Amino acid sequence: MVYQVNRRAAELHRQSVVVDAHCDTLTALPQQNRRLGQSTGRGHLDLPRLKMGGVKLQFFAAFISPEYKQEPLKRALELVDIFLEEMAENTKDVQHVKNLDEIYQACNSGKVAALLTVEGGECLQGSAGVLRQLYILGVRGLTLTWNNRNELGNGVNAMETAGLTAFGFNVVEELNRLGALIDVSHLSEEGYRDVLRYSIHPVIASHSNCKALCNHPRNLSDEQIRLLAENGGVLGITLVPDFLGGSKPSLKEVLDHIDHAAAVGGIDCVGLGSDFDGTGTPAVGLEDCSCWPALTAGLIDRGYCDGDVKKIIGENFLRVIGQVLK
Repeated sequence: MVYQVNRRAAELHRQSVVVDAHCDTLTALPQQNRRLGQSTGRGHLDLPRLKMGGVKLQFFAAFISPEYKQEPLKRALELVDIFLEEMAENTKDVQHVKNLDEIYQACNSGKVAALLTVEGGECLQGSAGVLRQLYILGVRGLTLTWNNRNELGNGVNAMETAGLTAFGFNVVEELNRLGALIDVSHLSEEGYRDVLRYSIHPVIASHSNCKALCNHPRNLSDEQIRLLAENGGVLGITLVPDFLGGSKPSLKEVLDHIDHAAAVGGIDCVGLGSDFDGTGTPAVGLEDCSCWPALTAGLIDRGYCDGDVKKIIGENFLRVIGQVLK
């Protein structure tokens, strides 16, 4: 089904602070020989298309791919450098933000707010001191693991059935102290429960879907969604086809996962986390970041009131940011 973005949906989308909690564009830019400020038509995300899509806050992940497992900190710093260089080259259109006040400052200036995160705690190389230095550089979130095991604990594909390590608990405590987001996407079920029991602040699952609709290791069970909701956290529904189900998933399947997460955990635990530039072809109808207004139209068609639409497309993540980031 193709949703027409009527005047009501377009206006509601324009009024909202649209938040996307995950993209891998920092990795894609050098691979595809493009820059964030240029509209090349390659990849899924750039500043011109973010503005077309009405995105006010974009999370940018420095993803530590397994090929860099021998030098994960070096890779993290390279990607942080790409991010900071792009911020410096596009000061008229984007602002590196570190807390809620700066997000609203960027929005009020007509700029896209950019929040820097790291995907893969292996870059810490067992040192909380590295985490503190990344924080000084402007990193405000950490995905504790990718799919495999690291010094913090197990990812969803790890063979061991164990939760967080002693260092993993230390990192959770330090992220709480610093005021940075803890991201439990990619984390094993045991580690997930450890984080939810131990963290004193709400946590996020930046880009995961609902296992009840698509039985993939990266998706969350109903129990996990309820735990996240009880914690005050937010699940970023993602556009990765393998996590949506179906032979050629579309906007319909994305809306189905939103419906299910809201039914299980309540409307306050649902957000968006595209994984743009980290997947092949995203869900049909949401092929790049300029397409987000179609999701707002789809939510309205599903019967969500304006207030709940605003929560899903941004306000829920903003609430957590306001509670966690200093």
